Amino acid sequence: MIGGVQKGGTTALAHFLARHRGVALPRGKEAHVFDAPDFDEAWTQEYIDGLYDGHFDAGGADVAYGDATPIYCFHHAFIDRIAAYNPEMRWIVMLRHPVERAVSQYQMERSRGHDTWPLWPAMLLERWRLHGHENDFSVHSPLRHHAYRARGDYARQLDALYARFPPEQILLLQNDELALAPERTLEKVWEFLGLAVDVGHGGYGRVFEGGYRALRRDGLQFRLLSCLMAPALRSAKARYGLDWD
Repeated sequence: MIGGVQKGGTTALAHFLARHRGVALPRGKEAHVFDAPDFDEAWTQEYIDGLYDGHFDAGGADVAYGDATPIYCFHHAFIDRIAAYNPEMRWIVMLRHPVERAVSQYQMERSRGHDTWPLWPAMLLERWRLHGHENDFSVHSPLRHHAYRARGDYARQLDALYARFPPEQILLLQNDELALAPERTLEKVWEFLGLAVDVGHGGYGRVFEGGYRALRRDGLQFRLLSCLMAPALRSAKARYGLDWD
């Protein structure tokens, strides 16, 4: 399960994993089974398998099937559902500097017409926009589209993940690792998944570009957003050693 985070590099990671002969990922990358608005807690493992069947081409008995829906690690309900489905699930979580991740998601939502607010009101008033939608998984929920800062609260999400899965089933990566050292990072992934190193591919180019001007880390807006998100940055560093300096 590539379970997060949104705008953290999951598209690139899924692209590279899907080239491995022993890996099968959903067509379109994201199956959105466990976060479906109509998800029923009474669904059995067999029923969920049936939902997944339509997302895959023919594979085989020796293929490792996965999903790359990055919202899964965001809410404890999704993590609980996956734990009930398969307590032996192996998780790969791609993390990105919370400020860069938030701005990237904001730019995506703006480009898709899901947000018309300017950047700073969207960031400053996020808690107000999400109020009452904490467990709203509907397609147009503010929780899906406007949780720019909340999705960067990695300590909260990882606390929920490690509460349901043992550390040996969780691989944390930072997106800079994949960007700067893709081959070494993927070797770590193959080892984690118990797969042979696959070298039958054509290199590691850029898979996705956001199409916007990124904030400079030494710029005023980036520093102000870092102050706004300081509690999340501090807790992630204190509890999980995540340092973006």
